Amino acid sequence: MNYSFNFIYKADGEVKKTNSTDNDDFSVVAEISDKLTTLTLQPKREVEFVKFEMTMPFKFNSAQRIFTNGYQSWTVSKEYSPNGSMDEFNPRLMGIEKRKVNPLGIWGAGDLTFHNYPEKSGVFYGYSYGYVRNGNELFLLGSLSEKVGYTIITFNSSAESITIEKELEGVLFNDDTIMLSLATLSGEYNAVFDEYFEMMNIPKPRVQRQCGYTTWYNYYTNVTEDIVSRDLEAISKLDTKIDIFQIDDGYERTVGDWLETDEKKFPNGMKTVADNIHKQGMLAGLWLAPFAVTPKSHIYKQHKDWLVRDEKGKSHYAAHNWGGFYALDIYNSEVRAYLKKVFDTVLNEWGYDMVKLDFLFACSIIPIHGKSRGEIMCEAMELLRELCGDKIILGCGVPLVPAFGKVDFCRIGADVGLCWENKAFSREDVSTQNTLTNTIFRRHLDGRAFLNDPDVFLLRDNNIKMPMSKRKIVADVNSLCGNLLFVSDDVSTYTDEQMKIFIDTITKPKADIINAEFVKDKIIKIDYSLNGKADSLTFDLATGVKI
Repeated sequence: MNYSFNFIYKADGEVKKTNSTDNDDFSVVAEISDKLTTLTLQPKREVEFVKFEMTMPFKFNSAQRIFTNGYQSWTVSKEYSPNGSMDEFNPRLMGIEKRKVNPLGIWGAGDLTFHNYPEKSGVFYGYSYGYVRNGNELFLLGSLSEKVGYTIITFNSSAESITIEKELEGVLFNDDTIMLSLATLSGEYNAVFDEYFEMMNIPKPRVQRQCGYTTWYNYYTNVTEDIVSRDLEAISKLDTKIDIFQIDDGYERTVGDWLETDEKKFPNGMKTVADNIHKQGMLAGLWLAPFAVTPKSHIYKQHKDWLVRDEKGKSHYAAHNWGGFYALDIYNSEVRAYLKKVFDTVLNEWGYDMVKLDFLFACSIIPIHGKSRGEIMCEAMELLRELCGDKIILGCGVPLVPAFGKVDFCRIGADVGLCWENKAFSREDVSTQNTLTNTIFRRHLDGRAFLNDPDVFLLRDNNIKMPMSKRKIVADVNSLCGNLLFVSDDVSTYTDEQMKIFIDTITKPKADIINAEFVKDKIIKIDYSLNGKADSLTFDLATGVKI
């Protein structure tokens, strides 16, 4: 590999620029082989990097496709044509200047507060890993660890280059540090991803394909104990085994006060709910956003010193949900003790078998304590795995590589909408089209990093704004490419046709995907093998029409 380097850094109070890997302030030792590039920083004095990047030449052609992995679970992740663009969610084209990107908006869930969105056609960026595909052959670049900082990979077809950058805001370097371990692999699609995950030494998922129910996409925060009892009874009467019954947001007094149940909605408490689920032979799941607290919470009012704060000591909003929320500082010993109590209560006293942990990006919304966002996120996921022990974790709203091997299931797309039309305002917004896209193009993570949660499919007739033909496409894509198959329906209302689709969706084995791509504009074709039989699914992502 032939790399050029670009460093902008601060040393002795001065901002400096250099293309040299050996200067008066530091050396970068590069060890380069066909499959692995390692960069080791050797500081000669304390340095802070504004930019740490290397660039390699790369010839693109129109037959290739470029995949970029979005910042976190919800972020759009897909393949692009080299002459295409990422303008679909360009904030400038929506009239939003960077200085006006407000974490209280949906933008707060993404990366635009610290990374510039491409302004030109032919420029595509993503996090941690990405690839160029020609037919079934890949050239993949993938970070083996994000513990120093996030790795941002930019493909520039116009400049015929690929740039690998480390996001290092807030970090001072005094000691020798391995800054980057980058796999550079070529070969057949599945073989390349197998080798990448072997190089990362990620353990295989310990869970199997599962199906279940979640309260969110029918009742949202209006869920009650009576609703849960009714839907639990209905789903328990099915002849087919249902694995998990999960209670989502709405049971708690407010976000952050996880051990204070809303007594009006759940008068018998959450242990009773878990017990009732167990009586029906299902695992009990519960939603939490463990790092999030709203201003209404007792945690916020009583422990403002627990919050993530910027360098001026000001608490920092994480995102807009629930009217705006703050994040807990995971390095505060009292926060860790509180989280231990929360998980001990939920998992051991109440008896829940699975926790869906959401909005996890919040803990790393800004660099703190001299740590980069990537390091914070990696250590947060290590903490959550430790706190949960052997219980099942479904991760959500999380940058993915820090979650590799730490969660059992993981959301790999945005929240599904109740309509097909794309009304998303950002790359992290609710969108049926975007979550289908991610389900298809992040399929390579399934069975390697964790089992993929493609989000729910919905078959009911009430409280939904898409015809059955479109609902069926969502169910088909989830079954083909995902391994956690959830609904949010009262199945007692199903017609015979809906029940047949439901049972067929959750009982089919996982398909072997042969190829999946945009064959024309918004037309997606998935070629697969199921039970030894070759088949395909083709549909228009824009209209939801099966072709």
